[in-house]
Amino acid sequence: MGPKLAVNTSLWVQADSSDVLEPVGEPLRSHVDADVAIVGAGFTGLWSAYYLTKLDPSVRIVIVDAHYPGYGASGRNGGWVSALFPAHLSALARASSKDQARHMHTAMRENVSDIGLAIEEHGWNVDWAHGGTVVAARTPVQNRRAHTEVAELTKWGFDSDLVYLNRSETLDRINATDVLGGTFTPHCAAINPYKLVCALTGHLQSRGVKIYQNSPVTAIESGRIIGHQFSVNAPITIRATEGYTASLTGLERNLAPVYSMMLATEPLTPEIRSSIGLASRETFSDFRNLIIYGQITADNRIAFGGRGAPYHFGSRIEARNDHNASVHQGLWGVLTDMFPALHKTRVTHTWGGPLGIARDWWASCGFDPATGQAWSGGYVGDGLGTSHLGGKTLAHLITGAPSEITGLPWVNHRSRKWEPEPFRWLGANAGLQVMQRADSYEDRTGKESKTVQLVGKLLGH
Repeated sequence: MGPKLAVNTSLWVQADSSDVLEPVGEPLRSHVDADVAIVGAGFTGLWSAYYLTKLDPSVRIVIVDAHYPGYGASGRNGGWVSALFPAHLSALARASSKDQARHMHTAMRENVSDIGLAIEEHGWNVDWAHGGTVVAARTPVQNRRAHTEVAELTKWGFDSDLVYLNRSETLDRINATDVLGGTFTPHCAAINPYKLVCALTGHLQSRGVKIYQNSPVTAIESGRIIGHQFSVNAPITIRATEGYTASLTGLERNLAPVYSMMLATEPLTPEIRSSIGLASRETFSDFRNLIIYGQITADNRIAFGGRGAPYHFGSRIEARNDHNASVHQGLWGVLTDMFPALHKTRVTHTWGGPLGIARDWWASCGFDPATGQAWSGGYVGDGLGTSHLGGKTLAHLITGAPSEITGLPWVNHRSRKWEPEPFRWLGANAGLQVMQRADSYEDRTGKESKTVQLVGKLLGH
């Protein structure tokens, strides 16, 4: 049975759930002062405030959001706390050094455990399961790709971070169809992201952080942020807007908002749940070119997503773009192809939303002491983990507290702007078509697509 397409709220943010965040206050409709003003109440903004209050409990922080905490990618993502960084190690090394690239990889790996320690410290119930990630290789081309990825990390000295699994070992973890082999990394956790948003928001309010919702910002200037009927004067500002950055004056071409789509099933029967595997709640994917990602939730649903939605002209973000019937149907087709036992399972939620992509595929964070402006973003869909490192890094940069993370190669990296329209629209959607056709070509011919490699080079991979 196909997915039900009328539901327009993510699984994590359910209207009938006791976990839904209560309104955090009235919209900001005045001019206020603060030490730090943060635009965006997603994970980047929340983690920045969390570490700022740790390093300096006296700091006055105001967070404003156009909607509510977790409205954007923080409340709509796949629930992967991964160690994935969008820029390849080779790209990091070219821009800095091989040692610095290794430090970035190590920091991302340790970052996953650091999030788990923070959750444990506060006793937050966020459905945390540090089960790692299994990626299945389901065609000969995908199997070669699995071997290549393992060999690449081994060459960099990270042989224990990603291991190749033979067919039997892969099936022991994920009982999908057509499995030839796969890979496993322990450096990923599954989580209910909105529960973490709620936990962080409540914690920050208890520390005196002011959070205003339904307060859209139009511009960030040195020393203040400006919105409809309000402003916040602060010597330090943090842009934590990710996929919504294009809505800010002067930043229309900094990050391209590209949509990812998700669906969730009803709770699985014990028989189906057992037949799928993923006993440790490993997050899962396969080695196709067009990205897919999934997890088993704490209440035994499958939350599953992937790319495939088009980039919208002019970086347009609209509520109607949160659903795409053909992409959702395609995701359901992929999921039931992997796990045929799901065919009679009901889909209860379908949703989507924009993520932020920089022109060179680099995530970055930084702080300019001369202007007082800071930022973190461009996570390319892996922001649940990277936003924590970004927030922690910004807090150290702003307060001047010493930390090795402030010297990582993504700090103060400046990506060049995306092309103006219509070239941005043409290029982004041409790249999408390449990925879609590449998978079809590889399935048909058994050969790796050369066009995918070319696109990677154009993006600086």
